[in-house]
Amino acid sequence: MGRTLRVTSIVVAAAVVLAGGYAVADANDVVPGVLTTAPEPTPPPPFPTAPGASALARPAAAPGLSQDAPAASSASVAAATSALVHGGQMGSHVGVQVVDRLTGDVLAASGATDTYVPASTQKLLTGVAALTELDPSSTLPTTVVQGSGSTIVLVGGGDQLLAAGKGSASKVDGRAGIGDLAAQVADALELQGRTSVRLLLDDTLFTGPSASPTWDPGFLSEGYVAHISAVAVDEGRRTDDEYAQRYDDPAMNAADVLAAALKKQGITVTGVARGDAPANGAELGRVESAPVRDVVGYALEMSDNTITEGLGRLVADAGGLPASFDGATKAVLASVARLGVDLDGARLADCSGLGKGSRLSPRQLAALLGLITSDDHPELTGIVSMLPISGLRGTLDDRFLSGDARGMVRAKTGSLNGVTSLAGTLVTHDRRELLFVVMADKTGAAGQWGPRAALDAFVSKLASCGCS
Repeated sequence: MGRTLRVTSIVVAAAVVLAGGYAVADANDVVPGVLTTAPEPTPPPPFPTAPGASALARPAAAPGLSQDAPAASSASVAAATSALVHGGQMGSHVGVQVVDRLTGDVLAASGATDTYVPASTQKLLTGVAALTELDPSSTLPTTVVQGSGSTIVLVGGGDQLLAAGKGSASKVDGRAGIGDLAAQVADALELQGRTSVRLLLDDTLFTGPSASPTWDPGFLSEGYVAHISAVAVDEGRRTDDEYAQRYDDPAMNAADVLAAALKKQGITVTGVARGDAPANGAELGRVESAPVRDVVGYALEMSDNTITEGLGRLVADAGGLPASFDGATKAVLASVARLGVDLDGARLADCSGLGKGSRLSPRQLAALLGLITSDDHPELTGIVSMLPISGLRGTLDDRFLSGDARGMVRAKTGSLNGVTSLAGTLVTHDRRELLFVVMADKTGAAGQWGPRAALDAFVSKLASCGCS
């Protein structure tokens, strides 16, 4: 699992585009906007710390934030918003909302009640629903139970980040390992005096299609997302690359990996097939994922589509709905609505933001940001600390590389063809915390360079001037 998690090289990005076409997903917000004739900014010297990181981790008494910091001027913020909306670089359909977190006052809004294609900013909804409906400290089990006769059954519990060999307690991707599971099973079989078994796979926790009909087929073939399954090794990747080709059946691949691991333990596997686990089958082995809170953090920081879709299915299962695309989107919307966010007009085609048909408004995302930075919901405030950090971490590690905004912005990115979005929090030069949402879904064929430059300049202005 030692792959490079972010693709920052222009050469590599160009190769991906030329090989796979301009079907750009939001898997990690790496898009063909880098293929531009505009000059690439010279990276600044290394910046070792994130001065805004601790300030953004908690909303009210965050270190470095002053409760007496001067409020931002609504006139100044409105002027910056108008310049962004009418500047032309973000296309003809741009929505913005900026909120003072301390007071809840809307400092500026433009097109904030219209709905837009959210792309990966909608992962915020799935993350909130997962931490609300699931126990954040719980883990996802992958087990092997005794079947009838010489049969054993691999049972998927929703972990799509299994390691092929040993698990690592320090990682989220690969916390649990198939190799460890095989060792446990082999020990249990040795006690029974058995050296030959037939392996069945029970992956029925997730139901319905494993790929959404709303996805561009290129998203699967180009490695931006995998078929969603109740058990998978490294999200079904065939190689160690981030955008690797995926197995068509990640769950069956996991069963094959287990069979190979059992062989190394001296157990002969006479066949592998799908089958249901018995209701009371004795457990022969168990490995556990990282806690749900860490899985949510991984999905948000890396904008991981596959893991986000799995979390949505777990939310549906917890709510008694089918753990399918349809059940997951219904469950996520219902969960967020119960928290008090007005989702009138909102639609989710999937849980990750890849599918065609999702619609959200800047006002709705701003309300969600207000929720997760509120003292009224301490169980959700940790989400802010999970978000990418400007110039330092996740899908913002190559943006805001200089200036006052570096390390002071935590936000969820969102990028698709014709879509550029960003939603999160920032700390101004005056140490005031603002919530902001920018959504544009008609940027045309300009790619990401121009729209991102305009969006980042707007956020940087809010961070640097204080606007008091």
